[in-house]
Amino acid sequence: MSEARSVYREAFQHFAKGELEEAIAGYQRAIALDDRLAIAWNGLSMALAQQGNLDEAIDAAHRLIALEPDDPLSHTNLSRLLQQKGLIPEAEAAMAEATRLQMGGS
Repeated sequence: MSEARSVYREAFQHFAKGELEEAIAGYQRAIALDDRLAIAWNGLSMALAQQGNLDEAIDAAHRLIALEPDDPLSHTNLSRLLQQKGLIPEAEAAMAEATRLQMGGS
């Protein structure tokens, strides 16, 4: 297992315990080790959202989508964050993309 994945797993344990600051710091360390580690960007996005930092959570969700553009769940996560922020048209567009990908559309 890579060092970045190991750090990610530790961060996830903090997230599971509700230790958001430790989780965020861990996800950021994992990303510093491997900025293409999609699961770390996903974890960072979720932890930031739980902390109430929607702008940074949305940024992390966009980075995740850049790494995994064909993953419907990544677009669904972005849609949820955008909706929480009150950006409804953007949230609807992200959900439409998630649905298109789930249906195998082009």
